[in-house]
Amino acid sequence: MRAIYAIGDIHGHLALLEQAHALIERDRADYGTPDAPVVHLGDLVDRGPESRGVIDFLMRGIAAGQPWLVLKGNHDRMFAGFLADPMARDPGLRSEYSWLHPRIGGAATLQSYGVANPADRPLAPVHAEALAAVPPAHRAFLEGLPSHHLTGAQLFVHAGIHPEKPLSAQTETELCWIREPFLSHRADYPWLVVHGHTALDAATHYGNRLNLDSGAAYGGPLSAAVITDRSAWALTARGRKALVPTQS
Repeated sequence: MRAIYAIGDIHGHLALLEQAHALIERDRADYGTPDAPVVHLGDLVDRGPESRGVIDFLMRGIAAGQPWLVLKGNHDRMFAGFLADPMARDPGLRSEYSWLHPRIGGAATLQSYGVANPADRPLAPVHAEALAAVPPAHRAFLEGLPSHHLTGAQLFVHAGIHPEKPLSAQTETELCWIREPFLSHRADYPWLVVHGHTALDAATHYGNRLNLDSGAAYGGPLSAAVITDRSAWALTARGRKALVPTQS
């Protein structure tokens, strides 16, 4: 059975991303899986201090031939959406927030590109400075990110899926934003759904899904895991730690 690696929500934490890849490289060497792909589950940006560095790191790795896949998270979509139209509102975002609201974290992303005090100034000049500061290649990278990756045994997606719809009928908004009824659904899917988006204290396997968002956005760790069929192991400094399915 083929191994595949996955990394949860990064949120602008470049050092944590580099550490996660170091754990993966060690596991590849230990288990003889040098060509196993790595899926990044989205939310590359916002809240953390080095969103630009995260995107640079991922783009460089892919350009160098690394078998890395990067999915679109809701925060990546909001960043790309702001660059396209600063007045547009992502349909998944609650009405009382904007991308630059402190709870969402877009200001930290623009600051990583050198835009000063983006949440405290008029929107028009902030947007103009953002367009000048964000490399076109970064913008194209974000806009081109896929919303999911399907293997024979796993479905990788940022937020989850609507349990009552076939995959072909899922919207990008659902794949990037959904929580309920996905989180409370207990029946099996045709695949193990590997996702992030909903922060927990640690990576957790629920039998039908595997949540790898361990709260890096809020000072928690960044989870990396290796998955074979429906079994998964968290990667730690001491090696693999089995993620035993729970129904809690």
